[in-house]
Amino acid sequence: MSHVTVSDDRPVRVRVAPSPTGDPHVGTAYVALFNRVFARQHGGKFVLRIEDTDQSRSSTESEQAIFSSLGWLGLTWDEGPDVGGPMGPYRQSERTAIYREHIQMLLDNGHAYRCFATAEELAEMRAHQKANKLQLRYDRRHRELSKEEIERRLAEGQDYVVRLKMPEDGATTFTDGLRGEITIQNEEIDDQILLKSDGFPTYHLANVVDDHLMEISHVIRAEEWIPSTPKHVELYRAFGWEPPQFIHLPLLRNEDKSKISKRKNPVSLEYYERVGILPEALRNFLGRMGWSMPDESEKFSLDEMEANFTWAKMGLGGPIFDLKKLDWLNGLYIRELGPEALVDRLMGWRIHREALLELAPLIIERIERLEDVIPMTSYFFGDDFTLDDPQALIPKKRDKLSTYRAVKSLTEAIDNTHPWNAETIEATLRGQCEALEWSPRDLFMPTRLIVTGRKATPPLFETMEALGKARVQARMRASLKVLKP
Repeated sequence: MSHVTVSDDRPVRVRVAPSPTGDPHVGTAYVALFNRVFARQHGGKFVLRIEDTDQSRSSTESEQAIFSSLGWLGLTWDEGPDVGGPMGPYRQSERTAIYREHIQMLLDNGHAYRCFATAEELAEMRAHQKANKLQLRYDRRHRELSKEEIERRLAEGQDYVVRLKMPEDGATTFTDGLRGEITIQNEEIDDQILLKSDGFPTYHLANVVDDHLMEISHVIRAEEWIPSTPKHVELYRAFGWEPPQFIHLPLLRNEDKSKISKRKNPVSLEYYERVGILPEALRNFLGRMGWSMPDESEKFSLDEMEANFTWAKMGLGGPIFDLKKLDWLNGLYIRELGPEALVDRLMGWRIHREALLELAPLIIERIERLEDVIPMTSYFFGDDFTLDDPQALIPKKRDKLSTYRAVKSLTEAIDNTHPWNAETIEATLRGQCEALEWSPRDLFMPTRLIVTGRKATPPLFETMEALGKARVQARMRASLKVLKP
């Protein structure tokens, strides 16, 4: 049963709000798809907002990758940082003055307070709670400081955060569009930080303020945000605003029912583009994640989804992200193309002048016939090699366990390598040599074999750059399954 309503006096406005802190995630595309379909069905607006309040991790490169990947999927937006709109700016880092103004409103009306607790105090507090098997949470020690005490601390220049003053008893109830009424006891909810000591808002404050000012009518997001929703409801109350309708989509799951993660499935949208998944196939696949057509057909277009969409057909069981099913569906779309359209897709995918120009400098000194190019570059275009023998990956004088640990450490370091170019890749690999106390020879040999399937290739760092980060990550994680003790 659906609890979602659409009102004539409140136009449908929805948003997707990714953080530019890594590679664009399939979960972002999944949420974006359902937001866009709902907006289009009701003649509404679909907004892209960049939530870049984590300045230490946010990057322009990641933001551009979000634009590129969602654009490749055809999930275009009506308003956003790149296309503008009447309710911008659409980057949170450009809205800090707005957040400070609203924080002051909450301080003035008594719904928020300054917390001066130091990192040492908080660590001591958590240690005490852990030792006494108490709930790990902020103990509200600065919640009722006197005005004089606050002014004294401010005059001394003490750092502080601003926290939401949650009710200490009772419960908060809200309606989820797919689940109905949800009630959470207030004693279970922490006094959430709203403004960090660096003056930037947390997700909770920025999310509520932006959704209100951008007139978002329906917040459609992943179910992992359900525990945070009472905090958001309380913030709406504190401001005296009407909250939007909340719709929490079921989480994408691995085959073992765990939440989808890069450790078990490729989650980067770039990966699926790199390996030749058609955007219409991936859209179709994501549309089947928890939802079904009225006639249960598995293959449908975006237009057909928009025409037939209803929340009543949305299931709450965690949909399984089955790559075999995606490949099957992609095959149907490929065979439907016809020869000429297939050639066009291939040329638009990787067999075009710009892509070949990227590979040419890597192989020109190694070929004697043009036909040599095909076998020499095959690993750039497909995973046509296996790593079934872990012994091939283990350097001399090393064992399986130490190699597994080294490759795992390198994989995690690669995840955090930005931007993706030969220079940063080399810095990452050499940094791992120092951290692991491995020689370059010992670390680079298994890395080369993992990412190319070969012991001899063009220069490793340039090869990894040309392969693309997503493909390198997927191959590194595949090798961990082979090496795992």
